[in-house]
Parts: sequence; C-alpha cells; structure tokens
Amino acid sequence: MRLTRRHLMATGASLPLAAALPRWSLADISLGDATVTTVSDGNLVLPGDFIFEQMPQDELLPILDAAGQSRGEVRPECNLTLYRDGTNTVLFDAGAGPNFMPSAGTLPASLEAAGLAPEDITHVVFTHAHPDHIWGILDDFGDLLFPQAVYMMGRAEWAYWWDPETVNTIGAERAAFAVGAKNRLEAIEDAVAFFDDGEEVLPGIFAVSTPGHTPGHMSFELRRGTDAAMVIGDAIANHHVAFARPEWPSGSDQNPIMAVATRKALLDRLAAEDLTLIGFHLPEGGIGRAEATETGYRFVEMDA
Repeated sequence: MRLTRRHLMATGASLPLAAALPRWSLADISLGDATVTTVSDGNLVLPGDFIFEQMPQDELLPILDAAGQSRGEVRPECNLTLYRDGTNTVLFDAGAGPNFMPSAGTLPASLEAAGLAPEDITHVVFTHAHPDHIWGILDDFGDLLFPQAVYMMGRAEWAYWWDPETVNTIGAERAAFAVGAKNRLEAIEDAVAFFDDGEEVLPGIFAVSTPGHTPGHMSFELRRGTDAAMVIGDAIANHHVAFARPEWPSGSDQNPIMAVATRKALLDRLAAEDLTLIGFHLPEGGIGRAEATETGYRFVEMDA
C-alpha cells in the first residue's frame, strides 16, 4: 500500500468566526489498482461542550492537554474520501456546502485543485446525513452540485431523515439538521439507490453498519485484492478522546450509548486487523490506523 501526501494550496484570507484556515490538501493511498484520496471541505468550529460535556472532566483534561486540544473549542478537519478505480469516481459524502458554516464548504475548490469537475463524480455514497456530510450536494443556487452522480445511502439512514416525525423528536438543537437533511433528500429522491449492511455497494466497496452517531450511520470497507481500508465517517469522530477513551459518551452522537458500543467494536477490529482507516474529522487528511494502548487506543497518522 503506497501513501503520499501533498499540500496543494492554502487560503490567504481570514475567515469569519476566527476559523482556522482550511488547507486544500490531499492524502493518497493506493489499493491495488484503485486510488483513495482525501479532499478537504475546510473545518468546523464547535464549542467544546458539544463533544465533552458528558465526560469525566478530571480525566478528560489531561487527554486533551496531551493532544494539544482546547477544552473550550474544537476545529475538526472535514475530509471527504474520493475513490477511483478506473471506471467509477466515487465521493464519500458531499461536504457542508455554502450555507452551514463559514469555515467549511471548500470541497468544490478542493476538487478543482485535484483536477476534477463536479461532473466527473459518478457516485456520491453517504455515511450519514448530518449537515457537514450532505448539505454540499446543493450549490449556491440550490441546484445539484454533482449532476451526473448516482446518490447512494443506507436504507435505515434514509428512512430516519425522511420520516416527518424526525424534526419533532431529534431535539431542538438539531431540528435544523432534520429540516436540512429532508430538503436534500427531496433533491436527490429520483437519483438515489439504497443499500443495507454487508452489501457490496459498488465493486470493491462494502457497507458496514456503524450506528449511534446517527441511527443508520454506515462505514465502508474498500478492498482491492489483498489491500483494504475502512472509510469510517463519524463513527470515530476525533483523534484524541474517541481513541483514548472510546467508552466515554460523546455529545456529538445522537445515541451516545449505541455509539460507544459501535466505536469500541470498530476500534477492536481496526487494531486487530491493522486496517487502514479514513476518518472524516481526523487530522492531516484523516488517513492512519488505530493502535491499542493499555487503556484504549491511539490514532497513528500515516507517514508522509
């Protein structure tokens, strides 16, 4: 398996909300005759309580200090995975688009930097339908950004966000998520294909159910010959606490108890199989592996 990294460009202007400057960077691995590339959609800017509030604070702070992570604010990268096998050009998730957060939504520029136009994307495969993963299917004019693509989503995830009762049950702080998701699902209703856990979604791409962050969250095993990697979306949503203490509930998960069980099982598998992982919110392009420690795991970035 070959890995390269290259930083194509960086913005030179300040962003609102004092957001970190997004790097339109790429990290590549080869899987047999296929190539997997992460492309940046910028980053999020979130209050620390969104993730950390439910955790034991006396144990949390040393972990954050060791990772150089502030307790008050987090600015996770948004890394979309691009899979090219010579026939299909598959994008996992669609980014945040222009209307979610000023520090995110850089995917169109990142694709251009990678030498791709939106029309080159043959499939958009969703891990889940949170804003930073699906709102980017619509451009500034409300039109589909990827007009030639087939959109693919797990059946359970689609059913959850399509349900008119979701906006009433998801909680006031996430009600906008439900409204925005339903709007995007309506836009792709005539171009969507569904799949279930364990199915081969496309050649060499297998769906792996990883619920908890959302009810129907999916990860994907990419396999070409003897090479494999796992696109994990937000099943493991940060590189510090989620690895060091996977049993701690996170406020970013819609079902924290289910998400804990999923995260622990996924980390067990990733470490046991020494499987390359690709995380949406993990640093430096999100590609690395999980290494077991005495008390949990740690995220090991791929060497440059």
